[in-house]
Order: sequence, then C-alpha cells, then structure tokens
Amino acid sequence: MDSRYLRAFVTVAETGGISAAAERLGYAQSSLSAQLRRLEQELGVTVVVRTSTGASLTDAGRRLLPYAREALEIDERMRSAAAAFRPRLRIGAPETLAGEWLPDIVTALDYGAGGPDADAEISVVVGPRERLAEQLAAGELDLAFHFDDGSRTAGPSAVVGHEDVVLVTGPAHPLAGAAEVTEADVLAAEFLVAEPGCSSAVLYDRLSRDLPARTRAATAAGSLPALRRLAAHGRGVALLPRLAVVRDLEDGGLVDLPMATPAGPVAIEARWRRDPGQAEPTLRAVLRLARRHTTQLPPPAALRRTPARTA
Repeated sequence: MDSRYLRAFVTVAETGGISAAAERLGYAQSSLSAQLRRLEQELGVTVVVRTSTGASLTDAGRRLLPYAREALEIDERMRSAAAAFRPRLRIGAPETLAGEWLPDIVTALDYGAGGPDADAEISVVVGPRERLAEQLAAGELDLAFHFDDGSRTAGPSAVVGHEDVVLVTGPAHPLAGAAEVTEADVLAAEFLVAEPGCSSAVLYDRLSRDLPARTRAATAAGSLPALRRLAAHGRGVALLPRLAVVRDLEDGGLVDLPMATPAGPVAIEARWRRDPGQAEPTLRAVLRLARRHTTQLPPPAALRRTPARTA
C-alpha cells in the first residue's frame, strides 16, 4: 500500500479538512483527494467524508486510523535505516526557489520522474547565494541553484530556465494606481529586500546597475515572508521573481506595477560539484526536471550579463 495515500489519510484526520491537509503536505486539493480515493479503492471502504466545515472520518476511518499511523511509523523507520546505504544529494537554493520551485522537482523525483537510477536521498539547504557558493566550494553541497547576478565562479554550471520579474507593492502604496511606473518613480522609491544575497537583493542590484543613477538604499526585511508583508502594507516596493508572489498577486494582497521599461526575465542557474559520486544520476535527473519545470527562453538582450558595479 502506497505510504502517500496513508499520509494523506492521517493528515486529513489531524487537520480536519481536505484543504488544510493539502496545504500542510504541499499538494493541490485535487491531488490529495485522488490519493484518498485510491486508498479507499484498495481498502474497499470509505474512510473520509466531506462536511460543511471540512472533512470527518467514517466509522471505518476511525478504526483504521491507528493502523495507518503505525504503518507510517514503520515506513519512516525503514526509510531511515535504508538511508544509511543510499547516496545523498545535497541541494542548496535561496529561499524563493527552495520554497516555491524546488519542492515540485523533489516531488517529481518521489514519483519516479527521474528514472530508476535517481535513488539518492535528497536534503535541501536554504541560504543566500554567497553562502551557498562557499558551501559548494567546500564540498558541503553537491548542487546549488540561484538567480543569475552576472558573476562567475569556477566549476560546472548551466542555465536551467528563466523566470519573469515583477515590481510589486501593496494596494495602498502611492504607485499602486499608476498607469506607468517611470524611471524617476523607480529612483525615488523605497525598495525592500529580504536580506543581502537573496533573490530580491540580486534583482535590486541588477536593476540599479541598469539605471543612470543610483536608487535609494534598500531596506532589509529579514526574510521573504516579512518582505511580502511589508510590501503588502505599502511600506515599499520589491523586485521579485513572479513565482515568489504569484498567490499574493492572485488574491490582491500585492499588485504588479507596470514599469515603463519592464525588467527582463532572470536566469535560474545551477552549479554542481565536478564529482558528485554515486549521487550523479540523481543530480542529472534534478537538472532535467529543473529544465522541465522552468520557462525556457532564448537569451534576449534583457538577459545579457551586466558587469558588476565596482566600488
């Protein structure tokens, strides 16, 4: 019996709803519902019913829940024991990619999309580009993803795709109703970044290099969630990959400012160790899946590397 079906069942029991369980597990509601249906088909009984306030267990579901938990505990112990004999792939990424992009790739691997040889245990480290580069050079990481900032480092690398860049703020910000955000508006705006070296800081630096004058110094919010909250309250503007704020834009918490000269898409780059050992098949599979899960564009003028500004 597939442990994913059991985990979906147990999580619904713990959260009391399909929506809450899907959010905790990082699935779409339709995917979680499909897993529950497959579990019920295998068992031959209904274990969960939807209610006006969420979802509840049937009598059969309540009787089977302890066994499902026990099976998951055994599954976890087996995986932990087997992990000692499996190769390990250590992946680093900034907060934006680690939270909104990389999980889709790791989940695809879990479902076998990488092929039978992609069997390495995966661990993810989150941090700014500079720290990840140091860890990669020190052999503490096998693979690192980041947004292109125009710099060069030693070792194998490749662009796996591109992501649209948006200038966002909250609905109450003075620029929110502008028909067009001009260069003068950008130069006068108070920018927010999560922390030095993060994706918002990389994009802010890229924008600053392309302007004839310096923008105002950016305010560090401390984290991506904090940045989104500050921007939503109109405390400033932020330049971010669209994938980082797509839900905020959809629900109206943030607005996409129409720049007179739109920011070009940013490349997502991968860098990896020359010899990842037995984890190499998994590393290659991750790179293939990264390309599949990312927009592929030719390198237009907007993507040409801008030399880093020197002090």
